[in-house]
Amino acid sequence: MKRLLLLLLSVLTLAETAHAMSWWLYPPDNQDVRLTSTNLPIVWIDVDGKYIDREVRMTARMKILHNGDGELNYADTVAHPGQHIDYEGYVALRYRGYSSYYMSDKKPYSFRPLDKPLEKGGVKKKVNILGMGKDNNWALLAPFADKSMMRDLLAFEISRPWMEYTPQGRYCELFVDGIYFGVYILSEVVSNGKNRLNLPDPGYSGDALTGGYIMEVDRSEGEVTYVSKYHPLSNTGLPYSNRYIYIRYKSPDYEDLTQDQVNYINGRIHQMETSLMQFRPSSESTYLEFLDRQNFIDYQLAMELGHNVDAYRLSGKFFKRRDSEDPRFKMVVWDMNLAYGNADYYGAWHTNSWSYRNNNMLQTSGDQILIPCWWYKLNTDPAYTKALKARWAQYRRSNLQQDRLMAVVDSLAEVLTVGGAVDRNSQAWPRWGQYVWPNYYIANNFAEEVAWLKQWLIARIAWMDQQLGFDPNAPAPGDVNGDGAVNIADINVIIDMILSGSTDSSADVNGDGTVNIADINAIINQILSN
Repeated sequence: MKRLLLLLLSVLTLAETAHAMSWWLYPPDNQDVRLTSTNLPIVWIDVDGKYIDREVRMTARMKILHNGDGELNYADTVAHPGQHIDYEGYVALRYRGYSSYYMSDKKPYSFRPLDKPLEKGGVKKKVNILGMGKDNNWALLAPFADKSMMRDLLAFEISRPWMEYTPQGRYCELFVDGIYFGVYILSEVVSNGKNRLNLPDPGYSGDALTGGYIMEVDRSEGEVTYVSKYHPLSNTGLPYSNRYIYIRYKSPDYEDLTQDQVNYINGRIHQMETSLMQFRPSSESTYLEFLDRQNFIDYQLAMELGHNVDAYRLSGKFFKRRDSEDPRFKMVVWDMNLAYGNADYYGAWHTNSWSYRNNNMLQTSGDQILIPCWWYKLNTDPAYTKALKARWAQYRRSNLQQDRLMAVVDSLAEVLTVGGAVDRNSQAWPRWGQYVWPNYYIANNFAEEVAWLKQWLIARIAWMDQQLGFDPNAPAPGDVNGDGAVNIADINVIIDMILSGSTDSSADVNGDGTVNIADINAIINQILSN
C-alpha cells in the first residue's frame, strides 16, 4: 500500500509539474475546447511540453490534415480514417513577431520542415503546404488583436493583382500538445524561393554581385545591418536629426554575405536615397534608376487604404534583383493586422488622413521609429502623384469597386463562420466586448466586427476618392456606348465610327485627339486591367 501511495504521489507531482510548465506554451484561456469537424485544415504541433524560444529553433513534430476545399476535416482520425495528410514530419519551430508576440496572448510561430530532428543533424527541406508551392520557410500568424482575423489576408487579396509578389495564406485551426489554440493563418513569408520571390543568390563580382537581396525597414532592436545616412523628414521636408532609419538584411542572412556584397547593397540603398533627397519638383526624376515607381505606388496605395499605423516604418520589406533582370528596388506588402482602423493610437482609426505624413505626430509623441525619407520625397514629385491618382482610378474600376471589395470581406467571413471556427476560437480566447491592445473599436461579436470593418473601408475609400480625384459615378474611360461597362461592345462602336468617318470625343479613349486603332488598344488594356 505504501508503494502504491508513493507511486500515486509521484504521478500527481509529475502532473502538477507538467501543468506548471504549460505556461511556456502560452495556452488559451479555455483549454477544453473541442473540435469535431471543420472546413479549415487542422494543424497539430507536438513539442512534449518543451520550451519554445523566440530566437532559437527547436525540433517539433507537425501534422496537417486537409481533405480539400469544400470538404470537412475531422479531428478524430481514428473514427475518420483515410483523410488526406497534407504534411507530417519534423519542423524547426520558434515563436515569431514583435508586437504580435509581446503584445498578444496568442503567439505566432515560424517553422521550417526538416528531414529529421535537429538533434540528429536535420536540415530544412522544401514542402508544398496547402497548395502554396514548395518552400522551407513558413509562418503561423496568430490573429488576436485583429478580432476579424482577416486584415492580413484582406490586404494580400487587395494587393495581389497589382504587386509582383504578394504572400499567400490559408486559415487553419491549431492544436499544440493536444490543446486547441484557435484559428491561425498558415502563411508564406516574404523570402527567396522558386515559388516566392525567386531571386538568384548574389555572386561575388559583376552582374552577379547586384542581386538578389531581400531587406526590411524595421526596429533598431536585434541585428541591424544598415543605418541610413539620411534622417526621417518632417512634413515640411526638414530632417529629424535625432531619428534614424534601420534596415535589416533578410536574404541572404547577414552572416552569409561577403564584405563585397554588403558594401554593394549598402551602397545601392545609399544611391537610391541620395537620388531621392536630391530630387526637386522642377528636375528630372533620376530616382527612377533605383526604384520601380509603379511598384512603390502600389505599395503606397495598399498602406494608405489600410491607413496602417506601422506603414513604411515597420515590416517594410523590399528586394532587388540582378541589374541584368531589373536594377530597381521593389516593395512587398506584409503585416497589416493593425490596419483598417484597428489601432487606437496615432489616429490610425481615422479615415481622413495620410499615413505617409505621420512623422510629425510620431516625433512629437516620442516614437523612435519614423518613416524613411523616401515617401515624403516621392510625394513631392508631380509625375509620381499623377501616376498615383491614375493607378487609384484603375484600382477603383477593378478589384476596389465597392461591391467587389465587400464581397471579398464577406467571403473571408464565410470561411471563418460556416464551419464554426470563429465560435471555437472565441471559446478558446474569449475577448468579445473587451479591449485587446490596440483595438479602437470593441465589438460584442464577430458580425459586429465585420460590419464595422466594412463601414470603415467604405468611408476610407470615399475619402481617398476625394483626395485622388476619382469620381465613382463618372463613366469609365473606354465606355464609348455609355452602358456602364467597358467591353467588346465599345470596340465595335469605335470600329463603326472609324469606318463611317463619324467620330466624337467619347471615342478618343487615349486622349491623343484622334480616333483610331490606338483607342481600340486602350480599351483592350482597360478590359485586361479589370
